[in-house]
Amino acid sequence: MGKAADNRHSQIQYVQNRVNMLQHVVQSMDAHSVEVEDLDQLLHLMNELEGKIERFKKDWQDGRS
Repeated sequence: MGKAADNRHSQIQYVQNRVNMLQHVVQSMDAHSVEVEDLDQLLHLMNELEGKIERFKKDWQDGRS
């Protein structure tokens, strides 16, 4: 997703973009064709986002953003 998010505005924008992307992924899933691997990939993407949010939170607490 491009350059590093190094301030609050860009970090929130990053999270918004990722949530929108996840929403599109979920909406594109079809109950008749989705596989366990697809759910694993979705979970992986969600875990990556959780990690980013935790990092942004730490940055905010440490006064880096």
